Amino acid sequence: MRVYLLVMAIAAAVAYLATPVARWCALRWGAITAVRDRDVHAIPTPRLGGLAMFAGLLVAFVMASQITFLDGVFDNSRPIVGIVGGAGLVVALGVADDIWDLDWLTKLMGQVLAAGFLAWQGVLLYQLPIGGVLVSSPRTWVFVTVVSVVVAMNAVNFVDGLDGLAAGVIAIGGAAFFLYTYLLTRGTSSEDYSSLAALIVAVLVGICLGFLPHNVYPARIFMGDSGSMLLGFVMAAGAIVVTGQIDPAAVVERVQFPAYMPILLPVAVLVLPLLDMTLAIVRRIGSGKSPFHPDRMHLHHRLLALGHSHRRAVGIMYVWTAVLAFGVAGLAVFSTTTVLVVTGAGMLAAVALTLGPLRGRTPTSVEATP
Repeated sequence: MRVYLLVMAIAAAVAYLATPVARWCALRWGAITAVRDRDVHAIPTPRLGGLAMFAGLLVAFVMASQITFLDGVFDNSRPIVGIVGGAGLVVALGVADDIWDLDWLTKLMGQVLAAGFLAWQGVLLYQLPIGGVLVSSPRTWVFVTVVSVVVAMNAVNFVDGLDGLAAGVIAIGGAAFFLYTYLLTRGTSSEDYSSLAALIVAVLVGICLGFLPHNVYPARIFMGDSGSMLLGFVMAAGAIVVTGQIDPAAVVERVQFPAYMPILLPVAVLVLPLLDMTLAIVRRIGSGKSPFHPDRMHLHHRLLALGHSHRRAVGIMYVWTAVLAFGVAGLAVFSTTTVLVVTGAGMLAAVALTLGPLRGRTPTSVEATP
């Protein structure tokens, strides 16, 4: 555990120190979010936070490769190359979009290219440990992997609308996912606790934590598409590694239930982004518009419309993410009954916070949302 926490701290420190540099680059290159009709932030804000987070990811992986405890993870370098290389492609695409506002088709093609590179390096969702289901066709493996990665990237991009929202949601959900992957590793191996999935998620949480101090309300920098797509890409990669490449026969009894429902935890982590994206697509297509047509009907916009302040709206979405993600991760440790009771109580508290008497009309600041 200490090794993973060390790598997490390295990723956080580098991302934190690199963010002012990314802000300077954004100002110099013109990657600035202007104040538009659909936005509520008052001043133009730089938006290349993804560069700093990628720096944290890159340095963390390089440093991790020098740690003896993780030698087993780096014995096969292809998945690492796929994750770091694909992340680099995603960030380059996001930087281009943050500067020049690329059209949706170009962005989609770039996302497919990055996801395809990940699959080419062997990070494939070829197995769903739900009743031991194995996908037999290599083409199907690639297709399912690419679709999963692209959906995750766009889901995080859709929810990236309030200062500190996306980074905080992924950090909280990622922490739950990290605990699950670590416990799963301990349960399936009594000698070697090194795990690529745990390493990926630890780095993911680290870069979010490092970026957050610069991004909380009022934000000095936005992560932009370079950051939101990076977070979605890395989260998807970690989920694919743990869900598609786990050996169900090796899982001990206590962690067997969550291992046989491996999609549940990644979905719980991304439940708010996925819900927001689904509602937005249905809403926009239903009104005869493109699914990528921007509007002010996202979940965070609705919380603001209910009268919540910016900080309170973000906090509420943090609470929902924590309740759902840690609730599912808790299945690896506690009985199903205990998890259901605690999660149910948490959801009631979240509903009370969402609809309760703390609401009031206060000025807000919101990052541009697709």
